[in-house]
Formats: sequence, C-alpha cells, structure tokens
Amino acid sequence: MGENYITCREENGSINISEDVISSMVRTAISEVEGVAGLSNAYGAEIAELIGLKSLSKGVKVQFVEGKIVVDTIITVIYGCNVVSVAKNVQEKVLYAVQAATGIENAEVNVHVSGIAFDK
Repeated sequence: MGENYITCREENGSINISEDVISSMVRTAISEVEGVAGLSNAYGAEIAELIGLKSLSKGVKVQFVEGKIVVDTIITVIYGCNVVSVAKNVQEKVLYAVQAATGIENAEVNVHVSGIAFDK
C-alpha cells in the first residue's frame, strides 16, 4: 500500500496523501474508542505476516474511489459491550478523524466486527 496516494487537485498544484498516513490516523482514532479490544487482520494478511511480510495496515483498508475516501476497519469488541454501539462509535470517530485530517468531506467508513475478546 505504500505507493498508493489520495490526490487532491488544487489551483496551485496537487496534494498527495499516502494511504498509509490515513491508515495510521484511523488506527489511532479506533484505539481511543471505548469497547474496542483491537484491530483484526483481514484474511490473507495473517499468512503474509507468517512468511515475514509486515502488514502496516492491520485491520484497516483505505481506498480512494470515485472522489471518495472509503475506509474499511476490522475490529474485535470487548465482551459485555454493546457491539452495535461500539461499531457506531468507531464509525463516527474514524469519519471525523479522516475528514479533519484530509479536508475531504466525501468519506465512507465501514466497520466489520470480527469477534469478541474475553478476559483471560
């Protein structure tokens, strides 16, 4: 993902923001939401990590599709928390973070809950 950029064309030139930068902001925003146990790997990313490839975007996928930033997150929720409420809070927090950091209002955030984390 390191070579993918979101490009904003302006009168004076263009602004390019790496998808990795947005992924990092998204991970930070998610970590601040109460009830989130952590991010999960997408299928295939775990295999890549096993063979030594680092996955910087663990649990976060950022794309720029038809002028819109599309963020997909995969989270686990702490047992006992309301799953829908936690997912909505993640969606709102990530949407705000992406819009505030990029200035692009046209964004979509999809939250996928992959599991529940129990106390050990």
